[in-house]
Amino acid sequence: MKFISILLTVVFVAFTSCNSNRISNEIAEAVKPSEVNQFILPVLVNKEKNKILKFSLTVDEQKIADKLPPVKSIRVNFNGTTDLEDIGEAAVYYATTDNFKEAALLSSVSDVSEEVSFDGNLDLEPGDNFFWLSVKLNGSPELSNKIKAVPESIEFNNAGVLNLLNESAPAQRLGMAIRNKFDDDVDTFRIPGLTTTKDGTLIAVYDIRYNSAVDLQEDVDVGMSRSTDGGQTWEPMKVIMDMGEYGGLPQDENGIGDPAVLVDKNTGTIWVAALWLHGHKDKRAWWASDRGLTPEETGQFMLVKSEDDGLTWSEPINITRQIKNPDWKLFFNGPGMGITMKDGTLVFPAQFKDKESIPHSTIIYSKDGGETWKVGTGAKSETTEAQVVQLTDGSLMLNMRDDRNRAGRKDAQNGRSIAVTTDLGATWTEHSTSRKALKEPNCMASIIGAEVKDKGQVLFFSNPNSKTNRDHITIKTSFDDGQTWPEEHQIELYEESNYGYSCLTRIDEDYLGILYEGNGDLYFQKIAIEELIK
Repeated sequence: MKFISILLTVVFVAFTSCNSNRISNEIAEAVKPSEVNQFILPVLVNKEKNKILKFSLTVDEQKIADKLPPVKSIRVNFNGTTDLEDIGEAAVYYATTDNFKEAALLSSVSDVSEEVSFDGNLDLEPGDNFFWLSVKLNGSPELSNKIKAVPESIEFNNAGVLNLLNESAPAQRLGMAIRNKFDDDVDTFRIPGLTTTKDGTLIAVYDIRYNSAVDLQEDVDVGMSRSTDGGQTWEPMKVIMDMGEYGGLPQDENGIGDPAVLVDKNTGTIWVAALWLHGHKDKRAWWASDRGLTPEETGQFMLVKSEDDGLTWSEPINITRQIKNPDWKLFFNGPGMGITMKDGTLVFPAQFKDKESIPHSTIIYSKDGGETWKVGTGAKSETTEAQVVQLTDGSLMLNMRDDRNRAGRKDAQNGRSIAVTTDLGATWTEHSTSRKALKEPNCMASIIGAEVKDKGQVLFFSNPNSKTNRDHITIKTSFDDGQTWPEEHQIELYEESNYGYSCLTRIDEDYLGILYEGNGDLYFQKIAIEELIK
């Protein structure tokens, strides 16, 4: 696991007592601190524990003449935190194994100041002893704020102090867990979509996977969360797509999921697309769906809409017969978000499996505000989940998950496939950066365009920044329509392993919003555009 490492230097603090001096020198010889691991993780509202940093003390019992005195306190400096009142509680956890889940509470403080002493009475064990600093946030703090903490010293009972002097640590960003695994008795929340309405409201959509984390077919509905204050607070979840017990079959044979959300910038109508699978108990939709057009034969391309800024939603609208080739085995949207083009055309990314079961990314589009829809051709074989953005010349760029990057493929390059169309998907041209510029571990990603003052159109992209694993969720920036993505204009948000899907939106002139997956949870963060464009 990658950490930002901060070297701890042990400084012996001499005492006037000869005995104290002997014991403290012995501690300096016998107890060796590790580097401090500063986590690249958000500090989340609605989470009881948020890891800030970790360090360890290694005890060499061969160098201890007398019994090692217990640890009396650990001192931490919170100077550099934006607002100390954001912290409701800070705590230190301890374990003899490098596993935070197994760590026990050593000490906690609810009144956090710039200098905090975590008092306890801990006998160190021979070998490694691990310590974590964790915080819990108060209420609804400003999400652009940050938390900064540096461990300063460890005091032993009547035996001196090990001063832990380190380099300046980076501050951690705040975030919001808008859905936690097991909220509302739901096993897993997955597949984030996010957009900003004409009124500035944030609309988040996602899978409600009631029984387990598995894909369709299962008991799955589409949920929606709504924020009218830029993501600071979120209204209770609403179920906006639920096919019930259609055809006399139970809920777990009428799952609907993998949503994408789109705002018509002309009318303000919000559209959500999703895949409905009918029947096929205990089979995955990817393989169960077959040729044809009816629900009994093939997966259905469904829409709902809201014309009151997300307060109420229509009944499901089935557009499968408008857009699906009956020879295709499966046709549905690319999860995430769709766009409104400059001329008012509505565009959702989509994907299909042809009659030979080969997947292709594509688009669907509407020229009449969503009344009717048409479909493009396949942009490239063996591509699936895609996102679409309009470039400065008016063309559409499709940014695609490429199944050639699956583990074990000899032709894997572990890069996103990119194609461009000037005729709404009738024809496609592979982009010069395809499979080269943006690495991926075979996962969904997000891309949006935004007009930024003094910069023109800027593209923002997010995905797991890895060729092999779904970890290191990162936002990248391009000032040249995706030709380059400079490293100095990237921000890593979440280093640990997760499900990997993410979706970006522009909140306002100053901030981006991102909704991404944990491991059954959904996290929202607010990122200053200025930090990305510098």
